[in-house]
Amino acid sequence: MPLHSVSVAGVVVRDDGRVLVIRRADNGTWEPPGGVLELNERPEDGTVREVLEETGIRVSVERLTGVYKNMTRGVVALVFRCRPVAGAEQTSSESTAVEWLTPEEVAKAMGEVYAVRVLDALDTGNAPHVRSHDGRRLLESA
Repeated sequence: MPLHSVSVAGVVVRDDGRVLVIRRADNGTWEPPGGVLELNERPEDGTVREVLEETGIRVSVERLTGVYKNMTRGVVALVFRCRPVAGAEQTSSESTAVEWLTPEEVAKAMGEVYAVRVLDALDTGNAPHVRSHDGRRLLESA
């Protein structure tokens, strides 16, 4: 029986409403910072670690905003809304750019399955969201 992989991502929101994103070094896409959750790690701790590694920004995790399953690859992503607490933007071996985007810029710069994660985290109403996708497009709920 195949196993799932679990990843985490942090949607880091500044007081002015801008969101921290990276341009990935491996494929050039814009995404919220994140990565694979380590076996001995709490999801919130993994989020803090991944954001710091990829952006140079230390964050405080506020709340879970969504669960997203890539049905093609078997990856389940937990996305947390965070706030910045320290650090300065810097790239890493995993990121070629680190930017603070407006929600409008997020919708234009990111592919659908990553933009929705950011926009869901900005939604103060019905969190957490649960969505499935094929790696490129959201799948309709049953």
